Amino acid sequence: MMDVNEIREYLPHRYPFLLVDRVLELTEGESIVAIKNVTVNEPFFNGHFPDHPVMPGVLIVEAMAQAAGILGFKTMNKKPQDGSIYYFVGSDKLRFKRPVVPGDQLKLEAQILSERRGIWKFEVRASVDGDTVSSATILCADRKV
Repeated sequence: MMDVNEIREYLPHRYPFLLVDRVLELTEGESIVAIKNVTVNEPFFNGHFPDHPVMPGVLIVEAMAQAAGILGFKTMNKKPQDGSIYYFVGSDKLRFKRPVVPGDQLKLEAQILSERRGIWKFEVRASVDGDTVSSATILCADRKV
């Protein structure tokens, strides 16, 4: 549904911090399904960990937040170039179930729970081959740049 070129219109992130490769499904005002292809060439694997590469949990959370950010921007019919930015401002019930390693395809899902005064609440989940690797409730704030 959205390739990386269109994703770059809705996220201000760039390499090496753009963590969404493709959007498979998006229902404005409701939910998104996106993917991140995890390759051994990711810069963080050089140090995390050299002999046992594991994707850092904070980057899994960031990938889920970026998917939620795309959903929020599309729902508001805004883009970063319009002078709006989406900040990740909090998480609850964050859990990690298993490591993410090179060769995995991370499926990122986000569902809007609520929005009040520019603060958005999302239920997010990351999975590999149908198995949950991480889940959380996150908060994002829409702010002017």
